[in-house]
Amino acid sequence: MVYEATMCGNLMIISLVLNSKNLHTPMYFFISQLSISDILVTTDIVPNMLHILLHNGGTITFISCMTQFFFFCAAEVFECLLLTVMSYDRYVAICNPLHYTSIMTNTFCVKLFAMCWLVGIVVTIIFTVPPSMLYFCGPNIINHFFCDPIPFVELSCSDTFIVHLDFYILAVPILIIPVTIIVVSYTYIVISVLRIPSSTGRQKAFSTCSSHLIVVSIFYWTIFSVYVVPPHVLTLSVTKILSLLYTVFTPLVNPIIYSLRNKDIMKAVQGTFHK
Repeated sequence: MVYEATMCGNLMIISLVLNSKNLHTPMYFFISQLSISDILVTTDIVPNMLHILLHNGGTITFISCMTQFFFFCAAEVFECLLLTVMSYDRYVAICNPLHYTSIMTNTFCVKLFAMCWLVGIVVTIIFTVPPSMLYFCGPNIINHFFCDPIPFVELSCSDTFIVHLDFYILAVPILIIPVTIIVVSYTYIVISVLRIPSSTGRQKAFSTCSSHLIVVSIFYWTIFSVYVVPPHVLTLSVTKILSLLYTVFTPLVNPIIYSLRNKDIMKAVQGTFHK
């Protein structure tokens, strides 16, 4: 039910953005791309997870495991970068509104979107190649519901120092830099909003950012908890529960957050049902 609700919610967002002229803006273009990413993550993880739960375990070939890891990693890296781009979009809209249309042009938005996917795929290839070259000769049971890199690498008989070093080195540009940009962007946004004299104006400005801020908080909190916090701090059971949040829960709630807290999308939904 959760999987079907996730697919329906995200497909609804994509359909509304495509068919509603008042949603043909950079912000909603990026929201539709976020929905595509959520569909990719959910489809990559959940069907196989349901099979594992129904049969109290399951088997997966090495190639299938690496394929699942590749698409999962590509979608997650893309989402990290896309959320950063969306924070920049909100920064320009609130801090530099007179030049918004000249800065966030359709061409520039498409370039940002393409760059996010390009960087995501390149980083994913760098992530995927070292684990695929490891030698496996012992246990072959991954204590997880998908091919997560950490429990997967721990099964190897090879020296995994280079693989772990590769993970941590890539974590800096993929997690730390985007988070820094988001924090700086919202710092400037808060400063600009507090300068607005009317309370109505401040409330309207904050409402355009609140949905994005909620999504960013949920996504990065779970990612940092699983991949940045030292392994000995969290038990494997807690790690698996946190993994459920960003692979199942976040794709489900993203369209709900953007729908319920966004008047334009609610109007588009009402208009569609009215037609």
